[in-house]
Amino acid sequence: MQPLPGIRIRRLRLAGVSRNYDVDFTHDQRVRGLSVVAGAFSSGKTAVLEFIAYGLGAKRHPRHPEVLRRVRSCLLEVELSGEPHVIERPVGEPSKVAYVRLGTLDQPALAKPESRPIEPAGAPESLSALLLGHCKLEGVQLREAPSSRESRTDPLSFRDLMALAFLPNERIASMNFLFENEFMKKHKLKQVVDVVFGVHDDRAVELGQRIRELGARLTQARSELAAARAFVEEQDTPVGDALTTQTYESELLELNEQLRALDENGQAGTVFIKRLRREHQQATRRARRAVGVVRDCETQLARMMPLRAQYADDLVKLNMLAEAQRLFDPLSVTTCPACLHRLPSRPSAANGHCSLCSHELPNDDGHLTLGTSDAGCSPDEGRLDVASEIRATKARLKEITEYVESLDSSLAALKLQAEDAELAEEQAAAAVDRATMPRVAPFLAARDDLQRRREDVLRHLQHAENAIKLQNGLEKRVALVERHETQITRLREERDQLGDAAQDRDLIIGRISGRYSELLRQWRYPKLSQPMVDTNLTPYVRGDSYREASSGARTLLTLAWQLAVFEVAVESSAAHPGFLMIDSPQKNLGHGGTRDAVIADAVAIDDFYRHLTGWLAEQGFGAQVIIVDNSPPTLVEDNVVVRYSRSEDRPPYGLIDDETTAEEDGQPPPPYADQP
Repeated sequence: MQPLPGIRIRRLRLAGVSRNYDVDFTHDQRVRGLSVVAGAFSSGKTAVLEFIAYGLGAKRHPRHPEVLRRVRSCLLEVELSGEPHVIERPVGEPSKVAYVRLGTLDQPALAKPESRPIEPAGAPESLSALLLGHCKLEGVQLREAPSSRESRTDPLSFRDLMALAFLPNERIASMNFLFENEFMKKHKLKQVVDVVFGVHDDRAVELGQRIRELGARLTQARSELAAARAFVEEQDTPVGDALTTQTYESELLELNEQLRALDENGQAGTVFIKRLRREHQQATRRARRAVGVVRDCETQLARMMPLRAQYADDLVKLNMLAEAQRLFDPLSVTTCPACLHRLPSRPSAANGHCSLCSHELPNDDGHLTLGTSDAGCSPDEGRLDVASEIRATKARLKEITEYVESLDSSLAALKLQAEDAELAEEQAAAAVDRATMPRVAPFLAARDDLQRRREDVLRHLQHAENAIKLQNGLEKRVALVERHETQITRLREERDQLGDAAQDRDLIIGRISGRYSELLRQWRYPKLSQPMVDTNLTPYVRGDSYREASSGARTLLTLAWQLAVFEVAVESSAAHPGFLMIDSPQKNLGHGGTRDAVIADAVAIDDFYRHLTGWLAEQGFGAQVIIVDNSPPTLVEDNVVVRYSRSEDRPPYGLIDDETTAEEDGQPPPPYADQP
């Protein structure tokens, strides 16, 4: 059997910083009819469904700390009308753009991904328009006030359609299941159901508008196709196919292997050349060291020569100072300074007066200090010891002279050593050249030839890949034209076959109500009587609305309503996406503290799963149901695609299975959005 039109979920991949986190909904490369995500509370099961919804255009994604730390993008592999596509959206701040490409997650992208904005949903290039197109609902407009023909209209969004394809935990058993507390959402849900089954008011007008809109898009698509064909013809691009690229890729692998083998052989045959190169490197280092020593020696000589000259000059000055002190020593007064005749005796103190100038002495102690102007100073205070300085200066001058002479004497030998080292380096380099020339030249010639052939193959491979991309682009435009033509043809046929919408709607509501009743009977709903779904789509049992039932009973009633709409839509080939996601079907039936004992004791969850497996194998073949359940029964064990343990001893721990503890304070990680 051919797959049903619409959307099927194949794989979910959360691309992380260091690794990926995958959930696979296929078996033997085919989409499973029933997939169960099982495991403990707070392990990330609900996050799987929420990321699928995010990949299909939801505004937000799960924002648990471990998700924000580990995950960078969400990739969803889906089948759109049976053809695999990959939808990618960044994780962090909810993105405004999704990137869509043909192929699977494991296939490399042959063409640049197509950018699809999330808002506005009614834009022809939006992600919503793409998904609705595969559900046969592209271009549908919903009136804000159905009773007024002049009412404004809003384009149908795929997020509106998700109310029939995703039953989250908070809607199960809720008293606001049909959005009774939100008028516009309830009104839109009713419109969406009518649109899916094609029984809404003004169907003919709406079909005409869709036909005109698709006609305009068809004209534009044909123009783009003609322009693309003209461009390809002008480029004179050769025809490329997968076989051609495989041939070039295999040839490229072979050339790479030959290059590697040639390099290995060249390395194995040049062991002795490596030894010569090491000797040349050692000779080079010795020559550099010898040149450095010569340079250092010359630098030291250049610095010491001025220093030696300075010390010699200081010695001359000290000698001159010693001579001056001998000539002009103030302590040796032997000649009268007035008449210049020699004194008969040295000046002395006589009767408290100086014998030379008869000046009264301040201290009549019979002592005369010669050569001082102040009586309080000692005779040697402030005088320079010239002899000591001369001896010290001569010693330093001698040391510097000896050091300079030793440097000067060793400089010639160092220059000879440097010349010998440079000569040895030249000889080692010549030996390397002589040894490598006859071996390296053929090696380089062979390697250049292989490298040239490799570049040719790469060029041909690039041309083939470009040709494939151009052909894929043409095929994509051809497929778009064909899809628009098919949609227009189908819409025209549907318009020609239109009957009474009110009558058709009554028939659809009757089928949904009948299936709703049948499901409750199969699930052994206690004291079942008067089960029905009224024209406002409200489910009833025992003559009362579902809102009057107990919590466990509301679980069954909401599940029955959702499944009834889904099953009737699939069996009647209505414009439904073709998949259904349910979060926690056992809510209030055996898990958590709000367990409804009456319902839980009377209803076996096995009946719920037994009906699903039987229906998917027969009337619902080709449809897809994904269920999140804490403890599914053993009869669907083969349908469990992943089971999260929340235990480090039994992997996988959870959706983000490599983060089992909080990183900052050692406490358990924040729980996922799973609810009992």
